[in-house]
Amino acid sequence: MSDSEDFRAAGDAVYQALLSRLGEASPQPRLAPTRRAVELLGDPQRAYPIIHVTGTNGKTSTSRIAESILRAYGLRTGLFTSPHLVRFNERIMIDGEAIGDEALARNWDDIQPYLEIVDSELETAGELPLTFFEAMTVLAFACFADAPVDVAVIEVGMGGEWDSTNVGDGQVAVFTPISLDHTNRLGNTVAEIARTKSGIIKPAADVVSAVQPAEALRELKHASELTESTLATQPEAFDVVRTSVAVGGQLVTIRGRAATYSDLFLPLYGDHQAQNAAVAVAAVETFLGRGTMPLNSELVEEGLAEATSPGRLQLIGIEPTVLVDAAHNPSGAATLAAALRTYFDFDEIAFVIGVLVDKDAVGIIREFAPLATRFYATQSGSERAIDHEVLGDLVLAATNAESTYVFADLGEAIEEAREWASESPRRAVVVTGSITLVGDAMAIAAERDWKPAS
Repeated sequence: MSDSEDFRAAGDAVYQALLSRLGEASPQPRLAPTRRAVELLGDPQRAYPIIHVTGTNGKTSTSRIAESILRAYGLRTGLFTSPHLVRFNERIMIDGEAIGDEALARNWDDIQPYLEIVDSELETAGELPLTFFEAMTVLAFACFADAPVDVAVIEVGMGGEWDSTNVGDGQVAVFTPISLDHTNRLGNTVAEIARTKSGIIKPAADVVSAVQPAEALRELKHASELTESTLATQPEAFDVVRTSVAVGGQLVTIRGRAATYSDLFLPLYGDHQAQNAAVAVAAVETFLGRGTMPLNSELVEEGLAEATSPGRLQLIGIEPTVLVDAAHNPSGAATLAAALRTYFDFDEIAFVIGVLVDKDAVGIIREFAPLATRFYATQSGSERAIDHEVLGDLVLAATNAESTYVFADLGEAIEEAREWASESPRRAVVVTGSITLVGDAMAIAAERDWKPAS
């Protein structure tokens, strides 16, 4: 094998080693094991300031936009998000690029002995060894220290208070909109979920929050008061002034905490992405000047123009149009449906849908039903995917739609939908319902060369 093939194999081996641990679907409500591991490593998470991002929807896009603005400022950035779409390396970004296989494998080799020490201590105490996400978090913090980075934007895996990323102390704590999700882990009400997420607020931090339900905002205010942190909330402290549809995205005007930034091109579709951009701008203003100093408008413009959000209303095929979106709960599905109405003018849409077992499939389906000409029920390669036959029955029960088709194989489902869409120039295919489904679809599109627009 060539050196590049050797490195790729080494990078893939890291992912396989992580997969041997308890999976992401079973996070443990604990911080001590992760804290013990980073302490043994010399606390790499303290080598750089952190912007910590949580919420229910919009976390990844907001993180990516904030990172892009910081990079426009000339800062060397780290970005930690999850899950990945195609390759594991995507979760650990350094200076706008997925971490290289060689650096990934080298850092894994460095931290592995310390992970084994913690595993041994846990097993002696009768506890589970470090999980997939706990070990991955330690790896990401180590990679950023090794790079090294000037600032890291860290997306919470689940919740906040006991999420393993919370061993890092966020100088800025960012909250995207909070709604019901992961109720079996985080609580049955928005207030309970917000209380768990507010655990990322550290003493004397600066807090930035999108518009929240009243019960969520109360929790954030309470946590900010207890920690003597500042709290800047939308729309009082910052907001989206206006948006307009543009070729390839939209033009947005954002009133930040310190200035207004007008007519910026954002190459992402949907009013929700303008909202994410506003939160990101406020977060960067807060990080660089505690919200008191205007940002350089040209650098904000550059950061937004270079922002990407893979798997979020992303075009992966043309002739016919094939879009993917990682909407995986009813709130995300409603946001996608609104964006399809506003930013596109399709006459008919086929939804290729696959949902994971711990999600509200019926709620997701009902949000798409008014727009759907037909549904193609299928499943991703995830072991957590709802069986395609079961999902097909859920579609029929939720919509009474006669034009519902069921496929065990995602590739076949998309090809059938593309064939239908090819019969009319104003038809489109939207692949959605889970992040794993979107990742699988993107891999299929690349392999089959559907020639997406550049």
